[in-house]
Amino acid sequence: MPLAAIRCMFLAFLLTGLLTSVASAEAEQDIDYEEDVVYGVGAGEPLLLDWARPKGAEKKLTAIVYIHGGGWAAGNKRIHRDMVKAAAKRGYFSATVGYRLAPQHRFPACVEDVKCAIRWMRANADELGLDREKIGAIGFSAGAHLVLMLSTMDPQDGLEGKGGWDGWSSKIQAGVSFFGPTNLLAEYPERSREIVKNFIGGTEEEKKEAYRLASPITYVNEGDAPLLLYQGTKDGLVPFDQATQMVEALTVAKVPGRVEFLIGANHGWGGYELERTLRESVRFIVEHTEKQ
Repeated sequence: MPLAAIRCMFLAFLLTGLLTSVASAEAEQDIDYEEDVVYGVGAGEPLLLDWARPKGAEKKLTAIVYIHGGGWAAGNKRIHRDMVKAAAKRGYFSATVGYRLAPQHRFPACVEDVKCAIRWMRANADELGLDREKIGAIGFSAGAHLVLMLSTMDPQDGLEGKGGWDGWSSKIQAGVSFFGPTNLLAEYPERSREIVKNFIGGTEEEKKEAYRLASPITYVNEGDAPLLLYQGTKDGLVPFDQATQMVEALTVAKVPGRVEFLIGANHGWGGYELERTLRESVRFIVEHTEKQ
């Protein structure tokens, strides 16, 4: 998602009033909150996340992770800080994850980073107070692509990187994609092709295997995490048949979940629909992690 679109979405969050109640210092008295926690290392750089949890929780908590968009080249974990605090106020452990960006760091850097973040959470679950077998993630645009990779990739698929916390699984138990690309080998608008080219480091003709390896649809098989996909039918960056292709692959593999098309919606939305889809996203994660 372009940075301008991310800013518009964040303004929509604020205008709806969904998150403003947790922005005050008084609201934060009910949660533990840490910013810029180092979860690993990528190409010599510290990798950072923010996390929050309700104070005094006596049970291991379901974890909800937010991953920002920005065309794999922009955006920042800060945009989801209020969402993380809101999730903690509702009784969850929550985090927003930063990752390395293109073109300085091309594929698979960001995939390796978010995988490392999930491993860090599992390795430190006891200290953090989360249930390492109940981790879900919500992503937007390029962040949704990363959530789809976390949902579908198995250990044998690789791309684990060298960020740290070896021996722990990087696969999540449920994922939610807001207008995320699923098949980078498919047809895209010219503007999107340039974004993908910047992410991969070449055209499809030049780096076809990298395009395949960077596509979540490549890894779909039975046993993958349940997925909820939201997609606008007038998305000018990610054609809505990307969701259709993914659903077809999930159906063949007998992976549970659902897809919702928002008729007439572009690459992002606000107002009531944003409130509703965010609320349903959390409900989906909780429902499917509780089943496991």
